[in-house]
Amino acid sequence: MQHKIRWMVIAFISGGLMLTACQNHSNDHHVEHPAEVEHIDGSEISKVTLTEKAIERLALKTDKVTEQGSKKAVPYSALIYDPMGQTWVYTSPQPRTFVREQVTVERIDGDTAFLSDGPPSGTVVASVGVAELYGTEFEVGH
Repeated sequence: MQHKIRWMVIAFISGGLMLTACQNHSNDHHVEHPAEVEHIDGSEISKVTLTEKAIERLALKTDKVTEQGSKKAVPYSALIYDPMGQTWVYTSPQPRTFVREQVTVERIDGDTAFLSDGPPSGTVVASVGVAELYGTEFEVGH
């Protein structure tokens, strides 16, 4: 008799677990995507906006475009090259927001890239996490 009761309890628990697994769960929770990509009309460039958590995970860092002599300068790590060989930086017009901007590199000296054309001095640019921004802009892995 006890053996029969044990099997009934096991069957009852197993059935309850199976029913629970088959239930439709509502999507009451909000899923926050780490990045929002917004195409800029009239161009092939998109604006990338990251969450605070995404910035932390990427360990993303920024620096400012500086003037060194008569040339603009950015950290070498701020540069990204596209498949066509064009050179870009990601400017940050607002916190957590990044927009790719084409630059012309005159020369590279150590960790500094000197630009003959690019964003004005004082512009905030991404200097760490640039490849991840590029992948996000083109929705690689999404």
